Amino acid sequence: MTTRDYQQKSLLRIFVSFFKPHLGLFLLDMACALMISLVDLSFPYISRLCLYELIPESKYKAFFAVILVLVAAYLIRSCLQFVVTYWGHTFGVLVEMDIRRDLFTHLQTLSFSFYDKNRTGHLMSRLTSELFDITELAHHGPEDLFISGITIVGAVAILFTVQWRLALVLMILIPLFMAVVMMNRQRMKDTSRRVKQTNAGINADIESTISGMRTAKAFSNEDVEHDKFLRANDRYRDAKRENYRAMGRFFASMELFMSIMPVTVIAYGGWLIMDGKMDYVDLITFSLYTSTFINPIRKLSNLSEMLVNGFAGLGRFVELMRLEPDLKDKPGALELKDVQGRIDVDDVSFAYDRDDVEVLHHVSLHVKPGETIAVVGPSGGGKTTLCSLIPRFYDVDEGAISIDGHDIRDVTQRSLHQNIGIVQQDVFLFAASIGDNIRYGRPDATDAEVIAAAVRAEIYDDIMAMPDGFDTFVGERGVLLSGGQKQRISIARIFLKNPPVLILDEATSALDSITEAKIQRAFDELAKGRTTLIIAHRLSTVRNASRILVVRDGFISEEGAHEELLAKNGDYAMLYNTQNLHG
Repeated sequence: MTTRDYQQKSLLRIFVSFFKPHLGLFLLDMACALMISLVDLSFPYISRLCLYELIPESKYKAFFAVILVLVAAYLIRSCLQFVVTYWGHTFGVLVEMDIRRDLFTHLQTLSFSFYDKNRTGHLMSRLTSELFDITELAHHGPEDLFISGITIVGAVAILFTVQWRLALVLMILIPLFMAVVMMNRQRMKDTSRRVKQTNAGINADIESTISGMRTAKAFSNEDVEHDKFLRANDRYRDAKRENYRAMGRFFASMELFMSIMPVTVIAYGGWLIMDGKMDYVDLITFSLYTSTFINPIRKLSNLSEMLVNGFAGLGRFVELMRLEPDLKDKPGALELKDVQGRIDVDDVSFAYDRDDVEVLHHVSLHVKPGETIAVVGPSGGGKTTLCSLIPRFYDVDEGAISIDGHDIRDVTQRSLHQNIGIVQQDVFLFAASIGDNIRYGRPDATDAEVIAAAVRAEIYDDIMAMPDGFDTFVGERGVLLSGGQKQRISIARIFLKNPPVLILDEATSALDSITEAKIQRAFDELAKGRTTLIIAHRLSTVRNASRILVVRDGFISEEGAHEELLAKNGDYAMLYNTQNLHG
């Protein structure tokens, strides 16, 4: 389904749509559930037959033949129950997998701005624990509703043939019970939703705390983090208490009904017997049928809780699926191919939020194919923002950016990203091996190509000194490696990707001077014939750039070659002299 489908369809229609790929399994589950209901309905009726005809007339053969048939029926029922339990749950898991797949796929389409505003723990909760409630609903929901409906309707119908007066009393009690269910359903739904939101918050807090555990220890702030966790845990406890209070009222009223119903059968049935309108066999039959559909009624009550939890999880799933990506490919967007590397930034203004102060103001920049441009300036001036707009991580508010004459809004984001290589200041490594992290630059690369990339990134010798070489596990976010090693692995990815446009965002910031010099030579080699934008803090690394841009307060304040800018004695000269002074 598309995002528009999710926006237009109801929760129920969306939920049922996930049944279609596994319809055969669903129908098998329902067929077995129907057979189980028929077996349960048959026992009281057959017991009545035995009590009326077979036992009083001492028909031994017929009586024990019926008993054998019942034993066979219950053996078959046990096999059917296995099918319902195993294949029914399998059906639920398949539905959960499809939902998780669609949610993950949709999350991949959402823009940088979405991840700027949403915590990882919240999204993890929606991808994992909350989908379990949907799984339970997918399996048990239709099955329990079907079994309970068939059993209750069938039992009441049979009881009307036995004694319509007593059956009518039961028909009055059952709707009363259903009314109680509906009265409590909304309250349980609201409290369940709050529990899920609180649980997602706890997951986010725990994820943040564990990720920052080293920082907490470094600042001796374990007590601060512990207090934050306790406050989050208290919020979860309060939400759970409210939820359980609603559940308590519901189940208390349900148990009252369950107790009252057999008492009512005995009381009214006894009065009918004393009045000569009913006999003991029919009262026993009524009692058996009452026991038969007490279990389905319990299932219906549990189903109410399951519906509440399941649809709360489903609602939060659909809430995400209804989000439109901030950035979308235009219909008929072009594939960016045979890129030469000409970049044109024309009168671009940008703010991260429409109501925020602009980060860039009417910036224009024209880069020739194969040119190396250095972007320098004070922190917060807009250097990284400018370079984030070129691969279209965000859309410009005014103006346009084009590559080889193609407005980047007119080409597919995938082809745009395939042609731009980025080495970021904040290196992210996956919790995998070094080889896997380098191969991320081009997943189909051979081992020889991975090794060549490592050599060019000056990380090969470090890798071979490790016990497991390229199979060495890097830890969560590369924590088992040094900052310089992480940076060089991320650089090796780019050597492997070999794109026509490079963006180096403080790419050598974590390297020592000797290694930085080696990497700089490798970058110079890689940059030959390619368009390269270098965001740099250390001005000594950009002296040989074709042009140097100084970005300050959202404007390009100066532009030119190193010697030319020094001669101007402006912003660049001030930055350069300050660094040399401190150096």
